[in-house]
Amino acid sequence: MWSRRSTLPLRPHAGTRRGRSCATTRTTRKLTLTDAGVAYVAAARRILDEVEEAEREAAGEFTMPKGELVVTAPVFFGRLHVLPVVIDFLALYPEIDLRLILADRNVDLVSDHVDMAVRIGKLPDSSMVATQVGAMRTVTCASPAFLAGHGVPRQPDDLLKYPCVAAITPTPVPSWRFRMPRSQAMRDVPIRSRLAVTTPEAAAQAAIQGVGITRLLQYQVADAVRDGALRIVLESYEPEPAPVHLLHVSRGQMPLKLRSFIDFAVPRLREALARLAGPAGM
Repeated sequence: MWSRRSTLPLRPHAGTRRGRSCATTRTTRKLTLTDAGVAYVAAARRILDEVEEAEREAAGEFTMPKGELVVTAPVFFGRLHVLPVVIDFLALYPEIDLRLILADRNVDLVSDHVDMAVRIGKLPDSSMVATQVGAMRTVTCASPAFLAGHGVPRQPDDLLKYPCVAAITPTPVPSWRFRMPRSQAMRDVPIRSRLAVTTPEAAAQAAIQGVGITRLLQYQVADAVRDGALRIVLESYEPEPAPVHLLHVSRGQMPLKLRSFIDFAVPRLREALARLAGPAGM
């Protein structure tokens, strides 16, 4: 029986004319799908999705919460906030197995066969279904010892005089964006990256050790700020908090395992993010 994870190859002679396939276009550098090939793949994907839905119905996934559920989230956020929810969820639903993919890239829900994603940031327009569970500040911070020795920046342009610790992202930029409190206009301020690292944990640790000022999402430094190891600066210049969503593919009938996870995870994540945003969270 076919499933969504099955591979449905293009038939090499389907729709050919004079011995040439109309499914692909070959150049000296790459092989790309033609419009006919794109339509064929889309049709094949729809067929596989329909077959998988029939398999799920036959397996009872629409009558009781059971089967495998695949969830993805950013690495640090997933470990801190999603994993505890997952553990409690599994204790309540013994017929569900869950695969948690922690990755700091936007996993494609369709091609990677993912049921649910946690996304931080504005979402592009799409056919996906999104449920907002909170918002996340972007904060600028440094150790108290560093600020005592270098002074506290009072406005974003002051950062031109400070060494900074940058977290390398998939799309790194040589500047940090701030919002002017009076005009609400956005301003990009170039920074001098004294140290660039590939994880937010490393950036936070370097800032704690006094290497420079860093800029991270609130949850990535919440413990250090709460413990006094880091101090937030330039709060009035922070950009709008980034929304946090649970995202899943729109489908005619939702498996009960996914419906159960949404109903279980949404209030718990909202509570966790509300605590993080409150006075006690920072």
